[in-house]
Amino acid sequence: MEFELKYTKAQEEFRDEVRTWLAANVPDGITARPRSFQESQAIYRMRRELGRRLGAQGWLYPSGEKQYGGGGLGLDQIIVLEEETARLGLGLPPYYDSGGKMGSASIRVWGTDEQKQRFLPPIYRGEVRSWQLLTEPTAGSDLAGVKMTAIRDGDVYVFNGQKIYIGSHHGADRYWTIAVTDPKGKRHQNVSWFMIDANLPGITTQPLYLLSAQSEGETDEHGHKNIIYFDNVRVPADCLVGGENNGWKVASTHLEVEHSGQGNIRTNPVWIALLAHCRTHNRDGRPLIEDPDVRSKLAEIFSRLEAVRLLSTRNFWMVYAGEKRSYQGSQVSYLRKTTNLWLTKAILDLLGPDALTNDPILGAVGGIAEAQQRRGIVEQHPGGTTDIQRVVIARRLGVGAREPQQAGKLGEEGMARKNPQPVDA
Repeated sequence: MEFELKYTKAQEEFRDEVRTWLAANVPDGITARPRSFQESQAIYRMRRELGRRLGAQGWLYPSGEKQYGGGGLGLDQIIVLEEETARLGLGLPPYYDSGGKMGSASIRVWGTDEQKQRFLPPIYRGEVRSWQLLTEPTAGSDLAGVKMTAIRDGDVYVFNGQKIYIGSHHGADRYWTIAVTDPKGKRHQNVSWFMIDANLPGITTQPLYLLSAQSEGETDEHGHKNIIYFDNVRVPADCLVGGENNGWKVASTHLEVEHSGQGNIRTNPVWIALLAHCRTHNRDGRPLIEDPDVRSKLAEIFSRLEAVRLLSTRNFWMVYAGEKRSYQGSQVSYLRKTTNLWLTKAILDLLGPDALTNDPILGAVGGIAEAQQRRGIVEQHPGGTTDIQRVVIARRLGVGAREPQQAGKLGEEGMARKNPQPVDA
C-alpha cells in the first residue's frame, strides 16, 4: 500500500516557487548551534527577520485568513510549505511562538471581530511572538487548578500570581494566559483567557535552567525556560478573549491544538540529521550506512517516526477538510511522546557513546543526538503527559458509560472545502 502523498503539476510548480524563495531569503548559519550568547542573539535575530519575510508572503501562518495577514492557502500549498521549510531544518514559524500558534487558533474561534483585527495580524506577519502561560507550581496537567487571579477593577483586570516552565530564550512580546476571574466560582466555571502585553509594569521574568534541550526554533545549546511573576499587573479589559469565566470553552480549542489535533506534516528533523550523519561518517573505514546493522536500525527508526508523521498528516487533513474529529489529536500526542522516548535509546544503540556528547568534534550529528537524549525524557510532560492523553482518548471514545466528549473547535475547519486543491494520498 502506498502512503506517500503525490502532487499535481501545479503543486510541484508551487514547490519550485517556495524552494527558490527560501534559497534567496534563508541566510546561512540560521540553523547553527551557537557556542556563545552573542551567537545565539544573532541567530535569533535572523530567525525573527525570516519570520517577518515569511509573514509578508503570507507563509508564516499560511492557514490564517488573508484579511488578518495570513496566507489563506489550501491544504496542498500548506503541505508543500511545511515540507520545504522542514527540509532546511526550520519550522513555521522559524522561532518558538507557542502563544502565537495556540492563541491565534483560539482567537479565531472565540475572539470578537475587533480582537481578531487587533491580535492576529501582528502574529501572522511576524511582528510579535507570544508565549503561552499555563503551568503554575500547583497546576500543570490539571489546567483547571490554576491559582493566578485576574480580578476586574473597572476597565482593567488586576493580575497576581506566577507561571512556571514558560517560554524559551530572548523574551516575548505578548503572553497568552489563563487566570481565575472568579475565586469563589466552581472549577471550570471560574477561569478566563487573556492576550496581554508582556511589557506591562509588575511583570518579572526569572530564567529557569533545565535538563532539557532547547525548544524548537530556539538557538541556545541548553534548555532555558522561565518563571514569570505578576504583581498587581493591570491589564485592559478588552484583552479578555471568549468572555469572563468562559475560559474552559476557550481551553477546549487551545488544548486541541496543543494535543496535536491540528496536525503537523513535518518530517522529524532528528531523522533527517541522523540519516545524513550515517551517510557521511565512517566506522572501520566504511560509511555507517553500509553496515547492515546500522541499516536495520535506521529502517526501524524511520518506520516508527513515519507512523507518527502519517497519523499527524491525517489530523492535518481532517481539520482542513472539515472532517469530524474525536480522539485523533491525543492519539498522535501519545504516540509522539512514547516514540521520542524510545528514540533516545535507539540513537544510543546506533551511534554508541558519541550520542552522549555535544562536543563539536566527538559529538554525533552536530550535537543533535545528545540533545535528543535529554529532550526525549523531558518532552514526556509538555502539552499533557502520556497519562493525560490516555484519559482524553478514553473520554472521546465514551469509555466508562459516559457520552463521548467532543473535540475542541478549530478555526481552520473546512478550509479545504472552501478552497479545494487536490492532493492524492
